[in-house]
Amino acid sequence: MSWVSLMRRRGIEPVEEAELGAKTTYRVGGRARAAIEVRSKEEFSRIAAALGELDEPVPVLVLGNGSNMLVSDRGFEGLVVTLNRRSFGGIEIDEGNAATVGSAVALPVAARRVSSLGLAGLAWGVGIPGSVGGAVRMNAGGHGSSIGEVLKEAFVADLAAGGEVMVRPAGRLHLGYRHSGISATEVVVEATFALTPGDPAELGRLIDEIVSWRREHQPGGQNAGSVFQNPPDTAAAALIEEAGLKGLRYGSAQVSPRHANFIQADSGGQAEDVYALIQVVQAEVAKRFGIELGLEVELVGFSGTRSGEAR
Repeated sequence: MSWVSLMRRRGIEPVEEAELGAKTTYRVGGRARAAIEVRSKEEFSRIAAALGELDEPVPVLVLGNGSNMLVSDRGFEGLVVTLNRRSFGGIEIDEGNAATVGSAVALPVAARRVSSLGLAGLAWGVGIPGSVGGAVRMNAGGHGSSIGEVLKEAFVADLAAGGEVMVRPAGRLHLGYRHSGISATEVVVEATFALTPGDPAELGRLIDEIVSWRREHQPGGQNAGSVFQNPPDTAAAALIEEAGLKGLRYGSAQVSPRHANFIQADSGGQAEDVYALIQVVQAEVAKRFGIELGLEVELVGFSGTRSGEAR
């Protein structure tokens, strides 16, 4: 009997052969073995209990907006966990200029909302297409700011440890450059941001400037934003362009002619082409400059890449 069938016997109803790659902003890649949408905090404990009773560990992938993820054409042989947008889509303003935001809220929505209420510190997030949960998980940033600078605490459920929602102060999340210590089996449920008073009109103008800048300098279409982390004291895009790779094509994937740290996928293209082009860029930059480009994009289902396990 499959682990999906066993989960069903324990009252969990995953959807089999669920869309995954198509739900990312790359819009390429395969399906997940199974997926479940969580609609209440109580469900985390039920899912954790069901996973813990299985004989073999099951890989777990938490999916937000899919804006920073490349899924293999082979798909993901595990359980994808998503959060219902209505259940985890709240924005509450707390005392002391703090805002508690549900994990399923899109970061640009949160940025506009709190800015309109005269709270400063998140306006830069209008240009980051991910969810709040995903932004906390990867310590997302842009325009000289990052989540870690304003995050007070996160509420996290660990599917490998009972599923109870626990408060994690920002200082215990081990936030670094495009990184956190949140494991693959941990789900960010909501986050509280410590903000400061600001003028709504000025913050609105700042948001408009950020949106205009990104439209002018960054490509649209099927991509996941910046593919590579910026090395110390330089920009990945500058290294890629200097190496002569801007516009380079590999099958159905291309280094963007507009911004060299973006890799575009053709409609109906292959995730393996994007992955191959990533490797070509890394190898050439290492050869030319002796610099190993780390990834911002998360690889899912490719050989040798990390996957979470819950049991």
